[in-house]
Amino acid sequence: MTLHCTTVEVRNILTRASGYLRPVCSHSLQPYRGCTYGSALCGVGCYVQHNPWLLRGERWGSFLEARSNAAAAYRAGYARERAWAQRARGRFSIFLSSSCDPFVPQEREHRLTHAVLAAMVELPPDELIVQTHSHRVTDYLELYPALAARTALRFHLSIEGDLDRLPGLPPPASTVERRLAAAAELRAADLRVVITCAPLHPLRQPEVFFRRIAAVADAVVLDHFIGGDGSRDGSRTAHTQLPAAMRLVVSESTQLEYRQAMARVAERHLPGRVGLGQAGFAGRFGPVEADR
Repeated sequence: MTLHCTTVEVRNILTRASGYLRPVCSHSLQPYRGCTYGSALCGVGCYVQHNPWLLRGERWGSFLEARSNAAAAYRAGYARERAWAQRARGRFSIFLSSSCDPFVPQEREHRLTHAVLAAMVELPPDELIVQTHSHRVTDYLELYPALAARTALRFHLSIEGDLDRLPGLPPPASTVERRLAAAAELRAADLRVVITCAPLHPLRQPEVFFRRIAAVADAVVLDHFIGGDGSRDGSRTAHTQLPAAMRLVVSESTQLEYRQAMARVAERHLPGRVGLGQAGFAGRFGPVEADR
């Protein structure tokens, strides 16, 4: 697939959270529109591909819009949006990012995520959640301690399952091993790390998988495409290749009950540190209960 890259300036970079993210944060921030990883394994089940406003008629994974003034736009909107968030939501909390990966390969050229993070050291939110599928999150380790000193900083590193390949689907943008290693590196730097299995893929060795996560992360979030993709029954994801590939590995993995079964396994290795769906993304973890 040919990747079409453009550079634009935006008026606002802080988007007030709604829908799935409303209980999670007050704002989302996207240094890019689109995602290079849209053509990788994570892109097949990515919930963002169902957002027509973001796609604007383009195929997910075929475009990347670099927002060249992202840091300047953050600074310009900071006082206004911080005041609104503290008044309306009680906390100025930013999710970076909800509809693009902040560490796409092009970040090494544009450094927009770096510029935004540097601006946040000067003008910190109350909370910052950095969500990524990539081991490249460790590129800015020198910046994170100063940021963590000024805001409640949490890294969400997505590792959907223990397999790099599902039948008939493309490879991941970053291997499971590289992402686990990145989580270990972040945690060794005394940073808070949460592994997000979203959407949860079928697991070949659940006990081993969650044991390894417990060694490199503070908590884990399990999210199923049923409900997680914005439709009550997972019908949006049902139109992708993901469910059929999942069934070939573990037949019951496309059912919501599979998430609950895997949550019980996770609980054995991360007691009290398992989050499900929205609650987990919002940083609420606890013992897994049968009716959750």
